[in-house]
Amino acid sequence: MERPDSVTSVSSWEDWSAVLGIANGAVQLPHVTVESALEVPAVFDAVSFLERTMATLPLHSYREVDGKSTRDKGDITLLLNEAPNPEWTAANWRRYMWHGVFTGGRGVSWIERAGVRPVAIWPMDPNETTVVRRNGRRYYRCGANEYPAADVIDVSFGIRPDQLGAFGPIHKGRKAIALAIAMNEFAAGFFAGGGIPPMALEGPLPNGPDAMRRATEQIQRAIELARKAGRAFFGLPPGHALKPVGIDPDKGQMTEARLFQIQEIARLYGLPPAFLQDLSKGTFSNTEQQDLQLVKHVILHWAVIFEQELNLKLFGQRRRAREVKHNLDGLQRADFRSRIEAIARAIQTSQITPDEARELDNRAAYPGGVGAKPYIQGATVPLGTTAAPIGHNGGPALDDDPAGDDQKKDDSDARTDD
Repeated sequence: MERPDSVTSVSSWEDWSAVLGIANGAVQLPHVTVESALEVPAVFDAVSFLERTMATLPLHSYREVDGKSTRDKGDITLLLNEAPNPEWTAANWRRYMWHGVFTGGRGVSWIERAGVRPVAIWPMDPNETTVVRRNGRRYYRCGANEYPAADVIDVSFGIRPDQLGAFGPIHKGRKAIALAIAMNEFAAGFFAGGGIPPMALEGPLPNGPDAMRRATEQIQRAIELARKAGRAFFGLPPGHALKPVGIDPDKGQMTEARLFQIQEIARLYGLPPAFLQDLSKGTFSNTEQQDLQLVKHVILHWAVIFEQELNLKLFGQRRRAREVKHNLDGLQRADFRSRIEAIARAIQTSQITPDEARELDNRAAYPGGVGAKPYIQGATVPLGTTAAPIGHNGGPALDDDPAGDDQKKDDSDARTDD
């Protein structure tokens, strides 16, 4: 079809390639930004799942007292688990941090201090933050403010060679994401057009671009009228025929390709496919294994990275008695049976006390200090020994037949005489 405003039959291949979306011999995929990438369901699901998981993990502060690490319920715990500042909850602050990590590649927050004591944590916009190095030290600029690295919590998806920049999964996986966007757009256009592929008109064609335009508009109008009227056919001028242009989506394996893009995006974030709602190859057993893989090879890695950054920036390089640590047991709360059995096993083997077990579920301790003592099953004894019977008061077992002891003694003496 002639298009006098752009290209004609005598135009060069470069002109036609621009119209057809082809340049330098390569097909041009859609441009990918963070916003456009989040319109892909698999990307949005991966980002939201990871940020929610990391934001809701219990994060505790510990202090070493007399050589023993104990939970600290002071200001640091308040900042990390309840409210980092008067405007944000801890969960929303951490979600904002992790959202920056899993999209643009960086999450940053500024620590407000009173002297050396942290009193608030404020999230910073990673898109407005730049990192510079001056006199060998790093500084973070956000708007008109500049902060030393010691006061900025910085978690990055990947560190660039200059040690200042960070790269994110959306940038590194932009081609895979662009392919998913292209398939989404094609599917939307295909079904929005009633499932009719692009058509080519064969037969005697009108002379001139205006006549051709009128002919195509009339044919398009006939197709629309037939669709609205529910008719299965419409008329064409004698000697003309419509033939589809391009490839059938079914022959192009569009369904399989879109499913593969979900797996590609899951691979980009290191997630098992089951967590992006892809159960095409999921079974009861391997889905459970993917759950274990998530904790061991994804969540644990990010938890350690965040813990070390918090320990360095909150307590300093030479801290010894303070640390913060995630409690990954929080991921087991959904499996109530396994959780209860594991807690019972830990109590029976004297690894935790009943009061410590109750504290995991925010339950009050037993009155009188009964649950503060460690317990162990009485049948557990060293190999090669026999456990002596235990009496009611913790001493030897009571003998209900004292007279029988004399008879046993006489029998023993007789055997000795023999």
